[in-house]
Amino acid sequence: MSISEPLDDPWADSGPSDRLPASRQRRDGGRGRDDQHDRGQDNGAWDGGGSAFERVPPQDLDAEQSVLGGMLLSKDAIADVVEVLKGHDFYRPAHETIYGSILDLYAKGEPADPITVAAELTKRGEITKVGGASYLHTLVQTVPTAANAEYYAEIVHERAVLRRLVEAGTRITQMGYAADGDVDEIVNSAQAEIYAVTEQRTTEDYLPLGDIMEGALDEIEAIGSRSGEMTGVPTGFTDLDQLTNGLHPGQMIIIAARPAMGKSTLALDFARACSIKHNMPSVIFSLEMGRNEIAMRLLSAEARVALHHMRSGTMTDEDWTRLARRMPDVSAAPLYIDDSPNLSMMEIRAKCRRLKQRADLKLVVIDYLQLMQSGGKRSESRQQEVSDMSRNLKLLAKELELPVIALSQLNRGPEQRTDKKPMVSDLRESGSIEQDADMVILLHREDAYEKESPRAGEADIIVGKHRNGPTATITVAFQGHYSRFVDMAQT
Repeated sequence: MSISEPLDDPWADSGPSDRLPASRQRRDGGRGRDDQHDRGQDNGAWDGGGSAFERVPPQDLDAEQSVLGGMLLSKDAIADVVEVLKGHDFYRPAHETIYGSILDLYAKGEPADPITVAAELTKRGEITKVGGASYLHTLVQTVPTAANAEYYAEIVHERAVLRRLVEAGTRITQMGYAADGDVDEIVNSAQAEIYAVTEQRTTEDYLPLGDIMEGALDEIEAIGSRSGEMTGVPTGFTDLDQLTNGLHPGQMIIIAARPAMGKSTLALDFARACSIKHNMPSVIFSLEMGRNEIAMRLLSAEARVALHHMRSGTMTDEDWTRLARRMPDVSAAPLYIDDSPNLSMMEIRAKCRRLKQRADLKLVVIDYLQLMQSGGKRSESRQQEVSDMSRNLKLLAKELELPVIALSQLNRGPEQRTDKKPMVSDLRESGSIEQDADMVILLHREDAYEKESPRAGEADIIVGKHRNGPTATITVAFQGHYSRFVDMAQT
């Protein structure tokens, strides 16, 4: 069968009311239909003898007409449809124009019927482009009732997603044939194309300032209505949460310290607060500790059972009781752990995208930055490689709209100072880490250097950089035997 020969259409004798979305009703076949609006034949069969790109993109003009007809019949239908469709979901430009006019009238509180929409389009000089006022009346006559408008909208939306998938596939094919650049970067670009389709994003990456300001004002009002409630992902530390108002989407947060200061412990505390205390999905990519070690630390911190009791097999009856009491909550938490060795930046991106789609991921923790592999072409230096990974983590936070925490080693700068306190400039291997980070948290414990320090058991969480707020030093208690930090008031 050639590409120009359409398949038999089992829906040819049915009306739009019989066409439910694929998610609601499975359709076997039914891909070939005559286009009633000079678009050519729709979705012809392909036997491999021609190019797939010659085929007419997926669309359902009957469903588009039925959506608009329902909206012209009922304002309730408009409210239902607007949650499903965007203007660019329509295949026919004329339908997108009509849809925009209906929404404009609806937004102004004015009736949207064939008469008022025709007047609006006439005022804009677009009435002829959509087929005249008579076509608006035809749309109303297409459907007997507005009750199924949302169903038709889902059909239109599904076809739009399929068109975007075709477009993404075309771009991916072109990237593959071009073979221009590093293979890993091409694969990542291909994954990003598919992710953008599944997230139903548009390709328009610019907005007028008026639209942006409207969104910003909405966010300010939403924050005010919460009356001081946390707006970001909580860290579990009262003073730190008051300073930052939580960790926010798009932020890259660096936790940095010298070895054995407790970087991993602090990061686990953040993940515990996110997933165990507040039931927000998070993922930990651990390139240093195994998953069982992480699980033991989480249990020790949550159940207040000494970690060395678990490791040495000297658990007491009280330890087992505490463990049993906390185990259900810990086990049910949406906390994911990946201890795969030699993870590359590309692999982490791919896994985070999947978790974002499947579980609505809210927080990413990477332990730690210097152990990651770039996965791409060889960099000129390790410093350049770390810089690239830092920049890619920031882009990941922005793409998935979640905070990304990356742990990092400090150089020996603190040990050369009298007070041993770290500074942001001590970040190892790359000044770009500081530049890319929205927040840099430095961890310091005096008793790591002086066992008899009067501040034994205390730790300083030093917010050395805070792009959206003030910096500060917050003192917390370090309970190493429970593998956790806690607010001073909790000690």
